[in-house]
Amino acid sequence: MSAPLIVLGAGPAGLAAAEAASSSGQAVLLVDDNSAPGGQIWRGGPQRWRDARASVLWDALRARPHVTFMAGARVVAPAGPQALLLETADGALIQPWDKVIVCSGARELLLPFPGWTLPGVTGAGGLQALIKGGMALAGKRVVVAGTGPLLLAVAATVREHGGVLVALAEHRTSSDLARFGARLALAHQGKLLQSLQLAARLRGVPYLRGAGIVSAEGSGRLERVLLRQRGRDEVLDCDFLACGFGLVPSLELGTLFGCALEQGRVVVDAAQRTSVQGVWAAGESTGIGGVDKALAQGRIAGLDAAGIAPRTADLRARARAQAFAELLAHSFAPLPALRAMCTGPTIVCRCEDVVAADLAPHTGWRSAKLQTRAGMGPCQGRVCGAACEFLHGWEAPGLRQPVFPASAATLALPQAQTQAQTERVDTVTRAHPALPQQQTN
Repeated sequence: MSAPLIVLGAGPAGLAAAEAASSSGQAVLLVDDNSAPGGQIWRGGPQRWRDARASVLWDALRARPHVTFMAGARVVAPAGPQALLLETADGALIQPWDKVIVCSGARELLLPFPGWTLPGVTGAGGLQALIKGGMALAGKRVVVAGTGPLLLAVAATVREHGGVLVALAEHRTSSDLARFGARLALAHQGKLLQSLQLAARLRGVPYLRGAGIVSAEGSGRLERVLLRQRGRDEVLDCDFLACGFGLVPSLELGTLFGCALEQGRVVVDAAQRTSVQGVWAAGESTGIGGVDKALAQGRIAGLDAAGIAPRTADLRARARAQAFAELLAHSFAPLPALRAMCTGPTIVCRCEDVVAADLAPHTGWRSAKLQTRAGMGPCQGRVCGAACEFLHGWEAPGLRQPVFPASAATLALPQAQTQAQTERVDTVTRAHPALPQQQTN
């Protein structure tokens, strides 16, 4: 498909960008590697959405014939200066582009501790995604632990779907949470109300403040969690442990286009333009901030890409959302004390089974990779890279193409297409030898 504007990612930022751009008649191709729109936050497809904003955006896009949604398609690598190599369920294809908005979202920060690779141990958002995807949780005992407001949302989802919440363990202390609440009351009353509503839905659940994970234990799968609160250890029997330590921007697509990065995020200007001509970015890839920030940035990016100036209300909405994002980052950044969870025998790179003791002698990624193969497995350091950045202060490993695993047939497509074009040119030249070479091209 030839489309003037391609939006990569159909989460809140991508839907907002596609809707804003297409509202003026701009043709839009919306690409996502999931089978349904919504991203991680609005997961499960339109039938499961509860946020009315998602339905409004999707209904608007469906009503516009100049908007195309390509589901189950993953960007693998560039296929030329102005083309992308995509892998879909129907095979590979090369998609030309003139303008692109990158809305690649984020992934969870997973910090290693003894037993974190046991079946039954997930990221907090990972468990929420499994539940939204239809996993039965009724009667299962769940511990939610880590830090940040996401824990409340995940705990509420667990309870709503019949799970038994054994405990909610927040690493921050009561005084830390009180300061955060006071800041919300001053500048973000709506967010404070949302937090209170979530807390009300969790009435009766043990809420452990200043509590950290020591280990997850079990024979073959998770059976219990050991927590430490104010120097006292407590063992909780459970079937699932959902750990939330924050999110990190997904930078694969920004890196693929060569966008400038700074402090682990894609750099954008006031119009959401990146350092690369014709490429915009919006949402979590530009810094973690939640749905409101993603929607505001997505709308501004879509309007600017379509040649339309954003409204004052759009700019104000983005400023409010970014202020909240800064408050979250300040209030719930992982504390250095969390490094103590990772002991010598703890697996850090689960793809290659590299433990913390193997990494201890090294001073950076290059040495660690050469000696231990850390970061060289299927995830290419996406999990252990962020963990080692927190544990050791190492710069996360650079992403290489293809940015996602792909079949050999997909990777061979650009070469096959180039060869076919060359053969067609040769055929025309032999049939019409008087024609100049550049004319046959």
